[in-house]
Amino acid sequence: MVKLTEITKTYNIGSTDVVALDNISLSVKEGEFVSIMGASGSGKSTLMNIIGCLDSFNKGSYHIDKIEVTRLSENELADIRNQKIGFVFQNFNLLSKYTARQNVELPMIYASLSTSERRRRGQEALQRVGLENRAKHRPNELSGGERQRVAIARALVNQPSILLADEPTGNLDSYRSKEIMEIFTQLNQEGATIILVTHEPDIARYSHRIVQLLDGQIISDRPVPESERLGGSR
Repeated sequence: MVKLTEITKTYNIGSTDVVALDNISLSVKEGEFVSIMGASGSGKSTLMNIIGCLDSFNKGSYHIDKIEVTRLSENELADIRNQKIGFVFQNFNLLSKYTARQNVELPMIYASLSTSERRRRGQEALQRVGLENRAKHRPNELSGGERQRVAIARALVNQPSILLADEPTGNLDSYRSKEIMEIFTQLNQEGATIILVTHEPDIARYSHRIVQLLDGQIISDRPVPESERLGGSR
């Protein structure tokens, strides 16, 4: 599903070149649930941005769903982001003036779906995260956990090949974090490919594999034993 080969990413800050990713190779198969961990500055956000086609890289190659990203135009990259990737962010990124359902429908507007189809799929996505009865509520009328569930529903509506979650529990208490991670676990059990960035070891234990970064390099890539895994198993 995702294959990065010898990826290097360098940022130019003034007269200094800063290496964010140093010759990284990583593969994620269809249906896997992978956590990426590392301290601040380790390169995990840069890696997530490259996987999500939000950032370019200086060297190496990247394939998503057998498509070579480096050969794509900006418009083609936008299509990949909209059609093949679902994004879930720490800060929810919901539009305050829109209802939950309208927020969920936004990616489908760019996909040129009809109004009736958008409403049907939007309501179905809200049902998947248990919020069908909150469809007409605006973000300020929802709890943090509910807002994150709306964000997950929005990420699902275009039926993406891969779900990317960047610190999805970072603004939630432990109860709401567990609630959100159980949704991710269920989605994975239904076949979703999930890559999640977290700094919390307990959150990473919901995944089946943990990739650890340090100074732009992968220092470990290990499975989570079933006996240690949270949220059930496939």
